[in-house]
Amino acid sequence: MKKYLAELVGTFWLVLGGCGSAVLAAAFPNVGIGLLGVSLAFGLTVLTMAYAIGHISGCHLNPAVSVGLCAGGRFSSKDLVPYIIAQCIGAILAGAVLYCIASGKAGFDLSAGFASNGYGEHSPGGYSLLAGFVCEVVMTAIFLFVIMGATDAKAPAGFAPIAIGLCLTLIHLVSIPVTNTSVNPARSLGVALFCGGWALKQLWLFWVAPILGGIIGALVYKCVGPKQEAE
Repeated sequence: MKKYLAELVGTFWLVLGGCGSAVLAAAFPNVGIGLLGVSLAFGLTVLTMAYAIGHISGCHLNPAVSVGLCAGGRFSSKDLVPYIIAQCIGAILAGAVLYCIASGKAGFDLSAGFASNGYGEHSPGGYSLLAGFVCEVVMTAIFLFVIMGATDAKAPAGFAPIAIGLCLTLIHLVSIPVTNTSVNPARSLGVALFCGGWALKQLWLFWVAPILGGIIGALVYKCVGPKQEAE
Protein backbone atom coordinates (compact mmCIF):
# COMPACT_ATOMS: atom_id res chain seq x y z
CA MET A 1 0.00 0.00 0.00
CA LYS A 2 2.93 2.38 0.55
CA LYS A 3 3.73 2.60 -3.14
CA TYR A 4 0.08 3.15 -4.05
CA LEU A 5 -0.19 5.93 -1.48
CA ALA A 6 3.03 7.43 -2.80
CA GLU A 7 1.54 7.51 -6.30
CA LEU A 8 -1.61 9.14 -4.97
CA VAL A 9 0.34 11.87 -3.17
CA GLY A 10 2.70 12.37 -6.09
CA THR A 11 -0.09 12.72 -8.65
CA PHE A 12 -1.93 15.05 -6.27
CA TRP A 13 1.14 17.31 -6.27
CA LEU A 14 1.55 17.15 -10.04
CA VAL A 15 -2.04 18.25 -10.69
CA LEU A 16 -2.16 20.81 -7.90
CA GLY A 17 1.21 22.30 -8.79
CA GLY A 18 0.85 22.16 -12.56
CA CYS A 19 -2.82 22.93 -13.05
CA GLY A 20 -2.78 25.23 -10.03
CA SER A 21 -0.12 27.36 -11.68
CA ALA A 22 -2.28 27.58 -14.81
CA VAL A 23 -5.50 28.44 -12.98
CA LEU A 24 -4.15 30.69 -10.22
CA ALA A 25 -0.94 32.24 -11.49
CA ALA A 26 -0.66 32.13 -15.29
CA ALA A 27 -2.46 35.42 -15.90
CA PHE A 28 -2.23 36.99 -12.45
CA PRO A 29 -2.21 40.79 -12.81
CA ASN A 30 1.24 42.27 -13.46
CA VAL A 31 3.22 39.20 -12.33
CA GLY A 32 1.53 36.37 -14.24
CA ILE A 33 3.86 33.45 -14.94
CA GLY A 34 2.45 32.74 -18.41
CA LEU A 35 3.14 29.73 -20.61
CA LEU A 36 6.78 29.53 -19.57
CA GLY A 37 5.91 29.47 -15.89
CA VAL A 38 3.20 26.83 -16.26
CA SER A 39 5.56 24.64 -18.28
CA LEU A 40 8.23 24.94 -15.62
CA ALA A 41 5.70 24.24 -12.87
CA PHE A 42 4.74 20.89 -14.40
CA GLY A 43 8.38 19.96 -14.80
CA LEU A 44 9.15 20.92 -11.21
CA THR A 45 6.34 18.80 -9.81
CA VAL A 46 7.79 15.71 -11.45
CA LEU A 47 11.37 16.64 -10.54
CA THR A 48 10.57 17.17 -6.86
CA MET A 49 8.41 14.08 -6.51
CA ALA A 50 10.88 11.90 -8.39
CA TYR A 51 13.42 12.58 -5.66
CA ALA A 52 10.79 12.28 -2.93
CA ILE A 53 9.04 9.04 -3.92
CA GLY A 54 11.06 7.57 -6.79
CA HIS A 55 12.60 5.06 -4.40
CA ILE A 56 9.14 4.09 -3.11
CA SER A 57 6.93 3.74 -6.16
CA GLY A 58 9.08 4.71 -9.13
CA CYS A 59 7.18 8.02 -9.33
CA HIS A 60 4.97 7.31 -12.35
CA LEU A 61 2.24 9.88 -11.51
CA ASN A 62 0.64 9.08 -14.85
CA PRO A 63 -1.39 6.12 -16.23
CA ALA A 64 0.34 6.49 -19.59
CA VAL A 65 3.73 6.13 -17.90
CA SER A 66 2.61 3.06 -15.96
CA VAL A 67 1.18 1.42 -19.09
CA GLY A 68 4.24 2.35 -21.13
CA LEU A 69 6.68 1.00 -18.55
CA CYS A 70 4.62 -2.18 -18.39
CA ALA A 71 4.81 -2.53 -22.18
CA GLY A 72 8.53 -1.86 -22.01
CA GLY A 73 9.10 -4.60 -19.44
CA ARG A 74 10.01 -2.20 -16.63
CA PHE A 75 6.84 -2.56 -14.55
CA SER A 76 4.79 -5.48 -13.30
CA SER A 77 1.31 -5.83 -14.78
CA LYS A 78 -0.09 -6.89 -11.41
CA ASP A 79 0.44 -3.37 -10.09
CA LEU A 80 -0.90 -1.60 -13.16
CA VAL A 81 -4.56 -1.20 -12.18
CA PRO A 82 -3.84 -0.21 -8.53
CA TYR A 83 -1.34 2.39 -9.75
CA ILE A 84 -3.82 3.89 -12.20
CA ILE A 85 -6.55 3.99 -9.54
CA ALA A 86 -4.22 5.68 -7.06
CA GLN A 87 -3.11 8.21 -9.69
CA CYS A 88 -6.70 9.07 -10.62
CA ILE A 89 -7.72 9.49 -6.98
CA GLY A 90 -4.76 11.79 -6.37
CA ALA A 91 -5.61 13.85 -9.45
CA ILE A 92 -9.28 14.19 -8.46
CA LEU A 93 -8.36 15.22 -4.92
CA ALA A 94 -6.03 17.85 -6.36
CA GLY A 95 -8.82 19.07 -8.63
CA ALA A 96 -11.10 19.39 -5.61
CA VAL A 97 -8.53 21.36 -3.61
CA LEU A 98 -7.79 23.60 -6.60
CA TYR A 99 -11.51 24.22 -7.13
CA CYS A 100 -11.91 25.12 -3.45
CA ILE A 101 -9.07 27.65 -3.69
CA ALA A 102 -9.91 29.10 -7.10
CA SER A 103 -13.62 29.50 -6.37
CA GLY A 104 -12.73 31.70 -3.40
CA LYS A 105 -12.04 34.60 -5.75
CA ALA A 106 -14.84 36.84 -6.92
CA GLY A 107 -15.61 36.32 -10.59
CA PHE A 108 -14.32 32.74 -10.74
CA ASP A 109 -15.76 31.07 -13.82
CA LEU A 110 -15.41 27.40 -14.77
CA SER A 111 -16.19 28.29 -18.37
CA ALA A 112 -12.60 29.53 -18.62
CA GLY A 113 -11.68 25.84 -18.70
CA PHE A 114 -10.11 25.20 -15.31
CA ALA A 115 -6.85 24.09 -17.01
CA SER A 116 -8.75 21.35 -18.87
CA ASN A 117 -7.39 19.82 -22.05
CA GLY A 118 -9.24 20.29 -25.31
CA TYR A 119 -9.18 20.36 -29.09
CA GLY A 120 -11.05 22.30 -31.76
CA GLU A 121 -12.72 25.33 -30.27
CA HIS A 122 -11.41 24.32 -26.84
CA SER A 123 -7.79 24.16 -27.95
CA PRO A 124 -5.88 27.26 -26.74
CA GLY A 125 -4.67 27.81 -30.31
CA GLY A 126 -7.71 26.41 -32.11
CA TYR A 127 -5.99 23.19 -33.25
CA SER A 128 -8.06 20.35 -34.70
CA LEU A 129 -8.85 16.95 -33.18
CA LEU A 130 -6.28 15.31 -35.50
CA ALA A 131 -3.59 17.81 -34.56
CA GLY A 132 -4.34 17.31 -30.89
CA PHE A 133 -4.30 13.53 -31.20
CA VAL A 134 -0.98 13.46 -33.07
CA CYS A 135 0.56 15.94 -30.65
CA GLU A 136 -0.46 13.94 -27.57
CA VAL A 137 0.73 10.64 -29.05
CA VAL A 138 4.11 11.99 -30.13
CA MET A 139 4.78 14.00 -26.96
CA THR A 140 3.92 11.08 -24.70
CA ALA A 141 6.02 8.72 -26.80
CA ILE A 142 9.04 11.00 -26.42
CA PHE A 143 8.32 11.32 -22.69
CA LEU A 144 8.39 7.54 -22.25
CA PHE A 145 11.50 7.23 -24.39
CA VAL A 146 13.28 9.72 -22.12
CA ILE A 147 11.99 8.01 -18.97
CA MET A 148 13.17 4.61 -20.18
CA GLY A 149 16.56 5.97 -21.17
CA ALA A 150 17.14 8.12 -18.10
CA THR A 151 16.30 5.25 -15.75
CA ASP A 152 18.31 2.65 -17.65
CA ALA A 153 20.86 0.79 -15.53
CA LYS A 154 23.65 2.21 -17.69
CA ALA A 155 22.44 5.83 -17.47
CA PRO A 156 24.22 8.23 -15.08
CA ALA A 157 22.90 7.50 -11.60
CA GLY A 158 20.89 10.15 -9.77
CA PHE A 159 20.16 12.39 -12.74
CA ALA A 160 16.98 10.75 -14.05
CA PRO A 161 14.59 13.13 -12.23
CA ILE A 162 16.31 16.13 -13.81
CA ALA A 163 16.10 14.73 -17.34
CA ILE A 164 12.48 13.67 -16.87
CA GLY A 165 11.42 16.96 -15.29
CA LEU A 166 13.07 19.01 -18.03
CA CYS A 167 11.54 16.78 -20.68
CA LEU A 168 8.06 17.44 -19.29
CA THR A 169 8.81 21.15 -19.21
CA LEU A 170 9.83 21.08 -22.87
CA ILE A 171 6.74 19.06 -23.79
CA HIS A 172 4.55 21.77 -22.24
CA LEU A 173 6.45 24.55 -24.00
CA VAL A 174 5.66 22.87 -27.32
CA SER A 175 2.12 21.63 -26.79
CA ILE A 176 0.25 23.97 -24.43
CA PRO A 177 -1.03 25.95 -27.46
CA VAL A 178 -2.31 22.74 -29.07
CA THR A 179 -4.19 20.89 -26.31
CA ASN A 180 -3.19 22.69 -23.10
CA THR A 181 -0.89 19.63 -22.74
CA SER A 182 -2.07 16.42 -21.17
CA VAL A 183 0.35 13.52 -21.83
CA ASN A 184 -1.28 12.27 -18.62
CA PRO A 185 -4.83 10.86 -18.45
CA ALA A 186 -5.05 11.36 -14.67
CA ARG A 187 -4.10 15.03 -14.98
CA SER A 188 -6.84 15.49 -17.58
CA LEU A 189 -9.43 13.65 -15.50
CA GLY A 190 -8.66 15.55 -12.30
CA VAL A 191 -9.76 18.92 -13.69
CA ALA A 192 -12.26 17.77 -16.35
CA LEU A 193 -14.55 16.36 -13.67
CA PHE A 194 -14.93 19.84 -12.20
CA CYS A 195 -15.10 21.71 -15.49
CA GLY A 196 -17.69 19.25 -16.83
CA GLY A 197 -19.47 19.76 -20.18
CA TRP A 198 -17.08 19.89 -23.12
CA ALA A 199 -14.07 18.86 -21.01
CA LEU A 200 -15.70 15.53 -20.17
CA LYS A 201 -16.87 15.01 -23.76
CA GLN A 202 -13.33 15.48 -25.07
CA LEU A 203 -11.65 13.55 -22.25
CA TRP A 204 -11.50 10.33 -24.30
CA LEU A 205 -8.71 11.76 -26.46
CA PHE A 206 -6.57 12.49 -23.43
CA TRP A 207 -6.79 8.88 -22.31
CA VAL A 208 -6.41 7.17 -25.68
CA ALA A 209 -3.64 9.29 -27.20
CA PRO A 210 -1.26 9.43 -24.19
CA ILE A 211 -1.60 5.71 -23.47
CA LEU A 212 -0.98 4.88 -27.13
CA GLY A 213 1.99 7.23 -27.16
CA GLY A 214 3.36 5.76 -23.96
CA ILE A 215 3.29 2.26 -25.40
CA ILE A 216 4.96 3.41 -28.62
CA GLY A 217 7.71 5.30 -26.81
CA ALA A 218 8.50 2.40 -24.49
CA LEU A 219 8.58 -0.14 -27.32
CA VAL A 220 10.84 2.08 -29.42
CA TYR A 221 13.29 2.41 -26.54
CA LYS A 222 13.10 -1.32 -25.97
CA CYS A 223 14.28 -1.78 -29.55
CA VAL A 224 16.98 0.89 -29.34
CA GLY A 225 18.27 0.18 -25.85
CA PRO A 226 19.61 -3.37 -26.34
CA LYS A 227 21.45 -2.29 -29.50
CA GLN A 228 23.19 0.51 -27.61
CA GLU A 229 24.05 -1.87 -24.77
CA ALA A 230 25.50 -4.38 -27.25
CA GLU A 231 27.83 -1.74 -28.61
